[in-house]
Amino acid sequence: MKKKILFTASTYSHIRNFHLPYLEYYQERGWEVHVACGGTVQELSCADRVIRLPLKKSMGAPDNFRASKLLRSIIRQENYSLITTHTSLAAFFTRLALLGMKNRPPLVNVVHGYLFDDDTPFLKQQLLLTAERITASCTDLLLTMNDWDYQTALQYRLGKQIESIPGIGVDFTRIRQYSPPSRQAARKKLGVSEDSFVLFYAAEFSSRKSQEVLIRAMKKLPPHILLILAGDGAQLESCRALAESLELTDRISFPGYIHNIGAWYPLADAAVSASRSEGLPFNIMEAMYVGIPVVASSVKGHTDLIADGQTGLLYPYGDSSACAEQILRLAKSPDLCRSLGTQGKASVLQYSLEQVFPTVLDQYASLSPLPVEPVGV
Repeated sequence: MKKKILFTASTYSHIRNFHLPYLEYYQERGWEVHVACGGTVQELSCADRVIRLPLKKSMGAPDNFRASKLLRSIIRQENYSLITTHTSLAAFFTRLALLGMKNRPPLVNVVHGYLFDDDTPFLKQQLLLTAERITASCTDLLLTMNDWDYQTALQYRLGKQIESIPGIGVDFTRIRQYSPPSRQAARKKLGVSEDSFVLFYAAEFSSRKSQEVLIRAMKKLPPHILLILAGDGAQLESCRALAESLELTDRISFPGYIHNIGAWYPLADAAVSASRSEGLPFNIMEAMYVGIPVVASSVKGHTDLIADGQTGLLYPYGDSSACAEQILRLAKSPDLCRSLGTQGKASVLQYSLEQVFPTVLDQYASLSPLPVEPVGV
């Protein structure tokens, strides 16, 4: 009988963007791979079964408890050898499904960034922390990606075994596989002049990603500095409206969700982020890999990647004036741009998929060993 593994996440796009190499690895070695997510179903060629969960972003939504009940039934039927769960919402309701279950499968909770930290309002922090503590008994292995999450998990014993990993690995071939146009051609296509200083931020439009901080910072910067805000999400239209109200529509571009992100980096002089919190953000690591300097909010996840003044520049979260000051430092100093870009690229290579992939697989295998060689080899 084939071994089975279940991956769960809040959205299929999360699995598609970050975990396909892991699905493929298990499938190649004869495991039956199942994926259960909320949102719009996406085809996954490396999944043997795709399960739609009625997950909603609001933690207390009745549909989330329905999703947990559905998962409990499926887990009982399928006799999984391993469950690996991702994203805070799916992780909670996946583990809730296991509470009290006899002879349950082992579970790995991969923390892509707890949605709370020391600056989170007390009641929200306690609510989210309590959710983690309730489900700690079902967390056989907890994998964290940044130091704050790791120390918090240890302090509150949020898993039976707690380990720190350097993310899940960035597939830098997503950037290398494109043959991007020259800087001049790329800018000409979008009508961007050569003397413009272009900032790039690719992220979901949400309150956590805080694009409005960057928009307000732009009002404090000279006209030759432009901003590209790629992505979609619930806050997109409000961000468009803010840019319009500040008379910045000629300096801020909203290209929507982009697939060929590697082709956009030649446009940029710097990458920026205004996020409230992160695990280990791919957008920052990709920008560092291509050698462009980064200006980011000083929050967990960012501070694990960026040494201020050495591999990037940091500013206090939510402070649009400080953000503008750091951007202006870059715009005024090509030497600083080159230095940060060079050092940033050297420091981020350790997070590549090639480097991290074996580490994560070893952690998974500690709960449910798997054959080393693919089936038929």
